[in-house]
Amino acid sequence: MIQTVIFDMDGVIVDTEPVHRYAYFKQFAELNITVPEDFYTTLTGLSTRNTFQKLKDKFALENEVEDLILQKRAIFNDAFDTKKDLELLEGVENLIKDLHQNGMQLILASSASKVTINRVFTRFKLHDYFTHIVSGEDFPQSKPHPAIFEHAASLSIAPKQNCIVIEDSTNGIKASKAAGIFCVGYNSVHSKDQDLSEANIVINHFNELGFNEVKSIDSELTNN
Repeated sequence: MIQTVIFDMDGVIVDTEPVHRYAYFKQFAELNITVPEDFYTTLTGLSTRNTFQKLKDKFALENEVEDLILQKRAIFNDAFDTKKDLELLEGVENLIKDLHQNGMQLILASSASKVTINRVFTRFKLHDYFTHIVSGEDFPQSKPHPAIFEHAASLSIAPKQNCIVIEDSTNGIKASKAAGIFCVGYNSVHSKDQDLSEANIVINHFNELGFNEVKSIDSELTNN
């Protein structure tokens, strides 16, 4: 029986990707590097630390990774605080409330930093719905490495066979599958060029998923 739903954040709960993109590309310009779009796409789902490690290696940057992180975080925080139209993705608040009210445990497992997660959760009053928040900054390897989801599942009130993950990125889905957790791929309009083919099921809108649908997933798992 499914008892725990593990959510990614960016592209699933809220779309902060335009803010991240603005911050990254502003910083790229300051660093005088040109990051191709196809390479930037491969960074989706990585922690900030792992993103800058890849950038440092690819562009032979002399800057320390920690300094790059702090610089990007400052640009992001300023942009986040001034962005008035930042909203939860359509339907996700109803899904969170529906699952919570029906006794599902909710856990966040996001590659975002703790600071960014807290900003989002405070702004949209989400803390009360989630029993645990897991940040990618606590893990040396980012998605598609399964560590973040393995840890999230270890915090569940049930075995990982009774958990599902909701993800929108190629790296996130690969991480979920590598962790051996049933994955719902969310075809987010905000997550471009992501391969959802490895997800167990794919949804295009959160009105396709609720407590009753999660129970159906439970039935499917039991029958298989």
